[in-house]
Amino acid sequence: MIARWWRNNLERLQLQLAKQDALFPLAVLGCAAGILSGLVIVAFRLLVEGGQAALFPGGDSENFEALGWQARMLLPLAGGVGLIALFRWGGKGIHVLGVAKVMERMAYHQGYLSLRGFLLQFFGAATAIIGGFSVGREGPHVYLGAAGSSLMGQWMRLPNNSIRTLAGCGTAAGIAASFNTPLAGVIFALEVVMLEYTLASFIPVILAAASATLISVAVFGNAPAFDVSAMRLSDLSGVFIILLLGVAAGALSAAFIHLVQTIAHHARVLHHWQRLLLAALTASLFGLMLPQVMGIGYDSVDHALAGSIGLSLLALLVVGKLVATSACIGLGIPGGMIGPSLFIGAMLGSLVSHLSVLAGIEVDHGLFALLGMGAMMGASLQAPLAALVTMMELTYSPGIIMPGMVVVVIASLTSSELFGKESLFITMLKASGMDYTSSPVHVALRRMGVAGAMNKSFVRSDANIDQNKAAALLEARPVWILINGEESPLALLRAADLAHYLDQEYEDEDQRTIDLMAIPGKRLEVHSVHIRATLLEARKILDQTSMEALYVQRQTAPGIHHVYGILTREMIESAYQ
Repeated sequence: MIARWWRNNLERLQLQLAKQDALFPLAVLGCAAGILSGLVIVAFRLLVEGGQAALFPGGDSENFEALGWQARMLLPLAGGVGLIALFRWGGKGIHVLGVAKVMERMAYHQGYLSLRGFLLQFFGAATAIIGGFSVGREGPHVYLGAAGSSLMGQWMRLPNNSIRTLAGCGTAAGIAASFNTPLAGVIFALEVVMLEYTLASFIPVILAAASATLISVAVFGNAPAFDVSAMRLSDLSGVFIILLLGVAAGALSAAFIHLVQTIAHHARVLHHWQRLLLAALTASLFGLMLPQVMGIGYDSVDHALAGSIGLSLLALLVVGKLVATSACIGLGIPGGMIGPSLFIGAMLGSLVSHLSVLAGIEVDHGLFALLGMGAMMGASLQAPLAALVTMMELTYSPGIIMPGMVVVVIASLTSSELFGKESLFITMLKASGMDYTSSPVHVALRRMGVAGAMNKSFVRSDANIDQNKAAALLEARPVWILINGEESPLALLRAADLAHYLDQEYEDEDQRTIDLMAIPGKRLEVHSVHIRATLLEARKILDQTSMEALYVQRQTAPGIHHVYGILTREMIESAYQ
């Protein structure tokens, strides 16, 4: 009884979610996705921070500098061996993870992410961060949130358009739980991953980000990721310096992207385990020479915001973090790129402010470090709005908006237009041999499932029937007649054609048998499409098979398929328009 109730209600939910206006059920699912993502991210952070606290003196989870030089060299090597073993026996061909992988799965696979990838990201990123590799945690948070939400949708057998929305909810939850910045999580998910701003996607993504933030705050408290006081530009004398910072951040972002691209391109000739080993050796060398770039490095970011890092060390940290992160990401370490871009931006902004003071211009070191963070994030990820909102939420000060807008826009334009660079995520995808394109038409067709556009006014019939059977078919006033074959439907006939045929005067009044495949009328060749598919998937099936129509079906028992409706090219175009 309970199983039947669950099955019936789940099927009703699946059909409802295939429509564009299924706002309430999507909102409920968004909340569930946010809670699940929040719990996963909390578990990941507890694993990483607990592992680091057990290794470092005093339990400081970021203090790599306190370790001896032997430990700083051996830790990345041990982490590299662990990653090689993890991907050697558990990878099964999966090498690309993080935000780039989420974007690829959203663009070409309707947000479907695997349990294997989830486990690889969880334990692989934890091993990399604990091992001192120069990577961030935000990319893994995004992947884990998106994968957990996607797996929930797959378990519920939801239509593909809903699974894609749930993956977007998990993306927002990952960013929101990283910094306690729910609005930045929403903007990042919509601007970078989902590439759409609609009410049906906006509401569940907001609820997911808020839910994940509440889970994170309940466990880790409401303290922000960085020790940032309210900041604003006191006068306009610093605007020229802000413009210079924007240009410098844009150029540095372009260099960052180019270096990642170059390393990833040349590393493709190596086996995956060789790339991981080379990354471990590189991280070990940096651990010996410049331990501040190890791990996430948010303790150093706090020092930059306070203006307590010297000029020479700032310059070393900008170059060192850029090279170390490029090597780790380009060689396939399963970590994030958002954290390192914030680190590099903070050091660059603080460096510019120190140089300004030397030139006799008094500026706020913390303000410029924060502006550098936003500029580097916006230009490297080509997510200017997400970067601006992140700065605002970190400071709780609207006064940061004007200088933030200037520096983020200048940096993004410098990187994309002057140097012709795409975002780090797209660069990583293309360097891994995968293309990434997304058009407005594709985005619109992904938002709706086939069940939301299909015509349910149809009847099924054998090809050869008598006149009484033909009349009975037309009693329900169907639009379409789906003609059965031996194993699957043969063609689609308009019911109006059969009605017109029956109204004719027959020369042979004894004629009793009607061949639906021979009577005058236009018959459309048909192919099957699963009820969970999106309209984009349906259109691809029509293009690949050269068929003219689809029948929407689902297997209800072994060898038994239930047909729900009919879908033609015209219906797809009408739904899009």
